[in-house]
Amino acid sequence: MAEASVLEKLTTLGPRAGFGVAALAGAVAGLGQAPVSVPFASLLAFALIFYIFRDSTTVKRALWLGWAAGAGYFALTLSWIVEPFLVDIARHGWMAPFALLFSAVGFGVFWALAFALAHRVTSPGWVRLLALVAALSGAELVRSYLWTGFPWALIGHVWIGLAPMHFAALVGPHGLTLMTLLLAAGLSGARYWTGRALVLGAFAALWIAGGWLGARPVPDAADIRPVIRLVQPNAAQHLKWDPVMAPQFFARQLDLTAAPADKRPDLIVWPETSVPWLLQDAQPAFEQIAQAASGVPVVLGIQRVEQARAYNSLTVLDGAGQRGVLYDKFHLVPFGEYMPAPWLLRPLGFSAFTAAEGFGFSAGPGPEVLDLGPLGRALPLICYEAIFPQGVRASVTRPDWLLQITNDAWFGTVSGPYQHLAQARLRAVETGLPMVRVANTGVSAVIDARGRVTASLGLGEAGFLDAALPPAGPITLYYRTGDMPLAALLFAVLLGIALKGRRKSG
Repeated sequence: MAEASVLEKLTTLGPRAGFGVAALAGAVAGLGQAPVSVPFASLLAFALIFYIFRDSTTVKRALWLGWAAGAGYFALTLSWIVEPFLVDIARHGWMAPFALLFSAVGFGVFWALAFALAHRVTSPGWVRLLALVAALSGAELVRSYLWTGFPWALIGHVWIGLAPMHFAALVGPHGLTLMTLLLAAGLSGARYWTGRALVLGAFAALWIAGGWLGARPVPDAADIRPVIRLVQPNAAQHLKWDPVMAPQFFARQLDLTAAPADKRPDLIVWPETSVPWLLQDAQPAFEQIAQAASGVPVVLGIQRVEQARAYNSLTVLDGAGQRGVLYDKFHLVPFGEYMPAPWLLRPLGFSAFTAAEGFGFSAGPGPEVLDLGPLGRALPLICYEAIFPQGVRASVTRPDWLLQITNDAWFGTVSGPYQHLAQARLRAVETGLPMVRVANTGVSAVIDARGRVTASLGLGEAGFLDAALPPAGPITLYYRTGDMPLAALLFAVLLGIALKGRRKSG
């Protein structure tokens, strides 16, 4: 009875107090994301948000309720977004709070529209909750694609590292989001403990089934797995391009590359932008790298310029230091690596800020599988590209493994690097492919086809890691289908509820 009276009071709060509670609950929901990783806090917080929404009286109140919850959620989960502005505090530090504010407010709009839509097309009760589950899942799907997409801190990411994560092999990250919200709606809508017990029973069944999916062995026909050396120099971002320190970081990578080991590695990987010279000027550096590697091929990140256009690239050096295949990053970071909407900038007289005029990076042609001979076919991913499941699936040929090089020094040391690593683990689950992840400041890791970290170098460490490349698993259902089936399901549910509501009103 006491519990019921407290919940009933929440639904009768004034607008300001109600929005404050929603914002706080949204922040608590964010505790499910790495590095805190408490998904049960997320479930309870969403259940509370749904409870308040269920009795919202107007579309306007529902919209503001959704915006408040979203702003609280993104303010916490995207708090790392201030870190790039703190690299040079004197010049850019003043922008940090605005970057976080605009991110929380902007992404909160997606939730606001979902809450408003759910209120408009449904009648009160379970139908309204179901509509909100579908609309909010759809909003998360839309923000993953709209304007090049930003699928960071998706609601379903709260299960990364736990048994339910393995359902991503079937339904992808947005299926995990739908599952999470359905459980929260069940907790919110159940009036009695018996109903909540049924919801908890369903959750237990999902946990057991997810554990079974993750425990299935990955068949491996190879007698000996290739060994890959991950080189992590730990170059602080504010010193990375310093004329005095850059050669020292390069020398550190040479030492780590040349370090002896019981078994000679089959491949050595350096992180993103690990060579402090442009590609066209780097042949002397390549020869030094080849000498340190003693004939072992090396994959490294480097920048290059071609006809006034700059590219963030990855290349492979053979044992003699000769450059082989070249890959240019194609999914760039808006405002970080390029200025979006050049068609708008040019008429306004800002053509100098477009990629064609040498401002920022230009995009490469798209995903490309690299043939690494005895090591199989690898799909290269540079930094940000690893957060997009649609990009990982876009290659014409299915690779044997995923290779991510990144510079997570931009993300600070609190949450950003750990959230980036978590998403890499989910890409492995979704595709059934192992991933080798090499980060400048960490966390560098080898991830198997079930999303388990088999070896890693911690954040802020300088060193190397020799680890066997795990085998690839069978092709997954999600790799075959992508997000289209789930998108069609969400659209059908919302359309059916809307038509039902229209018939009743008629």
